[in-house]
Amino acid sequence: MTPFGDRVRLLRARKGVSLKQMADELEISSAYLSALEHGHKGLPSPMLLRQICTYFGLIWDEAEEMERLAALSDPRVTVATGGLSPDHTLVANLLARRIADLSADQLSALLALLGGRMTHSDGV
Repeated sequence: MTPFGDRVRLLRARKGVSLKQMADELEISSAYLSALEHGHKGLPSPMLLRQICTYFGLIWDEAEEMERLAALSDPRVTVATGGLSPDHTLVANLLARRIADLSADQLSALLALLGGRMTHSDGV
C-alpha cells in the first residue's frame, strides 16, 4: 500500500463508504480504485486527485497534503545514482533489496533521517 492509498482508505473509513461506493460516485472502476489504494497502479492523474479531494471535502492544507502524498506514492520508484559515489549506489541497491524486511522502528528511523513522516501518525 502507498501513503496515498493508505490515506484514501482512512478517509473512506471515516466517511463510512465502501470502495465500491466511492468508485461509483467518482465514475471509476472499483478495481482501479483498489489497485490505486494498494499501490498496484501508478500515481493518480491530477484530475482524479482533484476529484478525490472534492469527494472528501478537502481544501487548502488537506488538499496540499493529499497532493504531497500522491507525489510520494509512486510504487515503481527509480533511483538514479549515476554520477554519485559508489556508496550512494550501494545504499540504493541495498534498500531496494531489503526494504520489505525493515521493521517499523527501522522505517521510522529512516523517515526521520530523510525528513519524511509516517502516514498513520500524521493524524489526517
